[in-house]
Amino acid sequence: MAEFWFDDEAAERAENFFPLFLKHYQGPKAGEPFELLEWQRCVIRDIFGWKRDDGTRKYRTAYIEVPRKNGKSFFCAGIALYLLIADGEHGGQIYSAATTREQAALVYQMAAACVRADEDLRQCVKIRDSVKRMMHPKSESFYRAIAADAAGSHGFNAHGIIFDELHAQPTRELWDVLQTSTGARRQPLTVAITTAGHDRNSICYELHNYAMSIINEMHVDDSFYPVIFGAAPHEDWTDETVWATANPSLGQAISIDYLRTEAEKAKTNPAYENTFRNLHLNQWTEQQKRIIPMHKWDECSDEIDTDKLQDADCYGGLDLSSTRDITALSLVRMVDGNAMIEPHFWMPEESIEGRLGYERGTIERFIELGHIEATPGSEIDAIYLADRLTEILTESNAICVGYDPWNATALIQLLAERGLPEKLFKKLPQTFSTYNEPFKRFVGMVAAGKIRHNQNQVLRWMASNTAHREDASGNIRPDKGRSAEKIDGICATLMAMSLQITNVNESSDFVGSGSLFTL
Repeated sequence: MAEFWFDDEAAERAENFFPLFLKHYQGPKAGEPFELLEWQRCVIRDIFGWKRDDGTRKYRTAYIEVPRKNGKSFFCAGIALYLLIADGEHGGQIYSAATTREQAALVYQMAAACVRADEDLRQCVKIRDSVKRMMHPKSESFYRAIAADAAGSHGFNAHGIIFDELHAQPTRELWDVLQTSTGARRQPLTVAITTAGHDRNSICYELHNYAMSIINEMHVDDSFYPVIFGAAPHEDWTDETVWATANPSLGQAISIDYLRTEAEKAKTNPAYENTFRNLHLNQWTEQQKRIIPMHKWDECSDEIDTDKLQDADCYGGLDLSSTRDITALSLVRMVDGNAMIEPHFWMPEESIEGRLGYERGTIERFIELGHIEATPGSEIDAIYLADRLTEILTESNAICVGYDPWNATALIQLLAERGLPEKLFKKLPQTFSTYNEPFKRFVGMVAAGKIRHNQNQVLRWMASNTAHREDASGNIRPDKGRSAEKIDGICATLMAMSLQITNVNESSDFVGSGSLFTL
C-alpha cells in the first residue's frame, strides 16, 4: 500500500509563488500581489504538498466546485503558470481547456497579463498571443489555451491540464483526449474548476458524483482531490448564512451586497431563481426555467384546517414509481376556494443507500421528518404499498383516484382484493389533454395563494423541480426538463385536480385559474 507524506517545503514553494510573482492587473487591487484566499491556500498546499513514497505528487486530479465570482479563473491562471515555470517538468505541456475559444482564452489572458506585469516573468516567458501560447525556453515547456473543438486533435502529451467551467463541456471527448495524453508523464496534474450545472448526463456531473462519493467516504481514490463548496438542495436559498457557506470568498472576492441584489432579482423572477442557486449557491439545479414561483409556493404554507376537511370531496392522484424510486399519492380537497393537498410518498429503504451526496442526505432528511415512508427491501413492495393505500383511501373517503395505467395492473388488482371498488380508480394517460387545464390552474392558484400544502418538504422539492413542456396548440404538461430529479408528487396532484374538474362542474372554486397563468 502506498505511503503518503506532506512536503512542507513544496507546499510553501507553491503557495509563495502566487504573491511573489503574480499581481492583480485590474480592479481596485490592480498592482497588488496575488494573496491567496484561505480556501485557495489550502487547495494549493494540499495539491502540491502531499507526496507519494517515490516523491511524486499524491494527487493527479483536483475537482473543485465553487460559485461564480469567487476568483476561480485568476486562481487557475496562477496554477497554469506555476506548472509552466516552477514545477520542474522538462518539456511540459500545459493546457487550459474550456467549451469555447473565448472561454479558453480567458484563463490564458489572465496568465499573460500576470507575466507582463512582473519583470522576472517577462524575462523567462515568451508570449505568442496570436496562437494563445506561452513558452518557457529554459525548460522547453509551453502553455496553450484550447477549446472543445480541439478534441479531435492528436499529439497532446499533457503535464498540466486546467479545465475551466467543466459543466459547460458539450461532450466528454476533450476531457478523455487530454486525460489519456498524460500517461507518459511522471506526475501529471488535472485541475477541473467549475460552477455547478444542469446536465446530469455530463462529464462534469459524473465527476461531481465521484467527488461526493469520496467526500462521503463511500469510495477511496488517493489520486483524486475533491473540493465542493455549495448549498444542499433542502437549504433556504434566501438565507444569508447559506450564502456564506457556499461562497468561501464572501466579503473578499464577492460582496454580500452583490448577492443581496441578485437574490432580490430571483425573488421577483422565478426564471432567475435557478440561475441564482446555480451560479451563486453552486447547486445542481433541476432545470433552467422553473414554472412554479417558489416564494409564492412558500406563501401557501398555512396549516390545513383538518376540521373543514371532513365534509369536502376528496380526489386522488397516484403516480407509481419504477421499483427503486418514489411513489406518490396526492389527495386534493377544495375548501373555501383553496386546494388542500395531502401528499404521501414511499421509497424502498435499501435503494437509498446507493445514492450519492446531497441526494442521499436530502432523502434521509425527508424520511426523518416523516415526509417519505421507507418501505422494506430494495424495491417497492406491492403488497405493503397496497395495504397502506387501502388504509389511506378508506380513511379519506376518496371519490375517485386517477392513476397512470403504465405498469399499474398488478397494484390495482391488489387494491380490489382488499375491498376497494374498481370504479374508485380511473386511468389517466400522461398526455397534454390530461394535464393542460389542471396544470394551468394549479400554477395560477399558487400565484393567488389558493394552495395549502402544510409545508410538506418533499412536495416543495418536487415543485422546485417542475418545468413544463408545451405543444403546438399551447397546451402544457409537467416536465423535468433535463433534470434527473423527481416531480411525482406534482404529477399526482395534477391528476387529482383533473378528476375534480371533470367530476364537479364548479370551476369557480379554482380561484385564479387561467388569467393568472403566465410563462
